[in-house]
Amino acid sequence: MRTPRRRNVASTSTSTTMRCAIYTRVSTDNGLDQDFNSLDAQREACEAYIKSQAHEGWKLVPDPFDDGGFSGASLDRPALTKLLDLVDRGRIDIIVVYKVDRLTRSLADFAKLVERFDARQVSFVSVTQSFNTTSSMGRLTLNMLLSFAQFEREVTGERIRDKIAASKKRGIWVGGTVPLGYRVIDRHLIVDEQEAETVRLVFDRYLACGSLFRLLIDLRERGVTTRTRPLATGKTIGGIPFTRGPLAYLLQNRVYLGEVNHHDKSYTGEHDAIVSRDVFDRVQALMAANGRKQEPSRPGSKALLKDLLFDDRGNRMTPSSAKKGGFRYRYYVSRALTEGAASQVGSLGRVSAPVIEDAVMKALSKLGAAQQPLGDEIASPSHQASGDQQGASSHSTDVRSSIERVILSRNRFTIVFSRDGKDHFDVERLDVDWSPRASKPQREILPPTNDPHHRMDFDTRKTLLTAIATSRIWIDELVKGATDIDAIAARGKRSSRGVQKILSLAFLSPRIVRAALDGSLPRGISMTRLFDLPMDWRKQHETLGIG
Repeated sequence: MRTPRRRNVASTSTSTTMRCAIYTRVSTDNGLDQDFNSLDAQREACEAYIKSQAHEGWKLVPDPFDDGGFSGASLDRPALTKLLDLVDRGRIDIIVVYKVDRLTRSLADFAKLVERFDARQVSFVSVTQSFNTTSSMGRLTLNMLLSFAQFEREVTGERIRDKIAASKKRGIWVGGTVPLGYRVIDRHLIVDEQEAETVRLVFDRYLACGSLFRLLIDLRERGVTTRTRPLATGKTIGGIPFTRGPLAYLLQNRVYLGEVNHHDKSYTGEHDAIVSRDVFDRVQALMAANGRKQEPSRPGSKALLKDLLFDDRGNRMTPSSAKKGGFRYRYYVSRALTEGAASQVGSLGRVSAPVIEDAVMKALSKLGAAQQPLGDEIASPSHQASGDQQGASSHSTDVRSSIERVILSRNRFTIVFSRDGKDHFDVERLDVDWSPRASKPQREILPPTNDPHHRMDFDTRKTLLTAIATSRIWIDELVKGATDIDAIAARGKRSSRGVQKILSLAFLSPRIVRAALDGSLPRGISMTRLFDLPMDWRKQHETLGIG
């Protein structure tokens, strides 16, 4: 049996109280509503054992630590979390369980727990297994028990997965979320004609509308909603308009062809189809064609407020972009707007990403002026304009960890701080008056400045400087006779006219090039404005309207 703590039992005074906590766990919630269930049986055995050790000063703490319906494969359990918190606070001396696998079935997790117990001199006892974790032989015995427990769990999981795979190959429905259009009767999928009509309508309207976005609007106008489902708690979920993700999944679900899905394969099922194969194949072809039209997403988002920005009706505002004239413009767009629910959009459905990001950063800089370390970090994203992307990335992470969300309206935004942000700024939220439209600066080349409101966007500046450098390389090649415009166009997969536009940038005045390097070109002067300017530098300035 486990010797409590790391001391000689014979030298332990009976006046010393050993605070004992009983932990119980069962993997399923079946039978937990009975008057005497598995958790009660485990606790009764542990209580009897603690009473037998009363002469050693063992005393049961009154708090119960019962996890009903939680797997031993993970430590993410509410009662265990509460128990470990008391251990860390020095409130527990001995942890008593019925069997060691009630605490965990993972050898790796148990090693972490034992290390945590040892740090607080907490003993661990199983009332049905004899071992002592303070000795090498006890640890060996315990590790052997846990190894077999983990082996049993993994073999059981493999057996269940194999059974599910074999059942699905035979077309048998084995459970899971019941698709719209079906009901489960005696473990079989049966067509629900009322819902089946909704499914057919969705497929037909997609073919008529031609895109998910138009389909979302169409279904909202028709009042088509998801299935309403009552929960055991008495609450009801569902009955809401479709959103893009679930709607796309519905249109690609081969269950509606009378098949059963298993990973990336499907097999002929026992249930009836709702949609004809002709309609289903036409929908898949249209979805594939629409997918090819979309520009592939670029890895890594530069949106500082991604997942943090919301409109004043609670809709998340997601990053978006548009390309025009060789430049990419970034925005945040209300999700309600992208899903066709224009009536549910807040007072501002779309906002320029650089404008709102700069406004938030400026507000945080002012608020954090008294806290110099974080104040410096918040001011740092201007490094993006000077090319310090790695530093800007780390500073952006610091800023994001300080903010829980930003709520945006037409004339103000509210910053709600996270716990880290509250600890630093000493406030829970900050209301800032603002205008979504940036004021138009004077059309003149300004001296370089660190103020992000008066500097070119980093991406714009990078694109322009790259184009100027490319134009000079091409000019050198043409002067040396090493190539011609048509060859350059073929090499870069461009049109001859496109090459000529880039070449015109090689003849920009030094003043304009220097302003591009500094990032101080007036707002509104994009690369397209610099194409095909007069050769005379003075006329270039007049054309651009700069003094």
